[in-house]
Amino acid sequence: MPDPVSRPPYVPADTITPERDITHEHFRPGDQVTVVKGAAGGELWGETMTVVTPSWHTATDEDGWRLRNPRGGTRTFITAHPRYMIHTSRLCRDCLSHQRALEDRILPKIPAAGGPVDCGWYTLTELAQLVHTNDTARGGR
Repeated sequence: MPDPVSRPPYVPADTITPERDITHEHFRPGDQVTVVKGAAGGELWGETMTVVTPSWHTATDEDGWRLRNPRGGTRTFITAHPRYMIHTSRLCRDCLSHQRALEDRILPKIPAAGGPVDCGWYTLTELAQLVHTNDTARGGR
């Protein structure tokens, strides 16, 4: 059962992730990644998953990755765009830089007290495609 997650009255926009310039080749099958969804206790919070195989991300009409979420239940496998993912299995400059930018811009806007806060940046389509709200605004499905 997932941890209880709340939504803040003010949801800070994540304008950094949709503008992230990262190639599909940056990730490989077997990599552990996190998709940041908000904050918990003054730190970034998200879902940790394993990269499985390339998969077309229909929401952006670009190459994506099929991810396995061990806590996924009926949605154990989803497809995500590479810009949504941050390596957790190894340190790499791009992912660390992206994570720090999110921390600097987002964390000061989210209350540090309490449990996990889901900022609602992502939706999941009927095809199990993870879509960032800014990609939806640009015409993602």
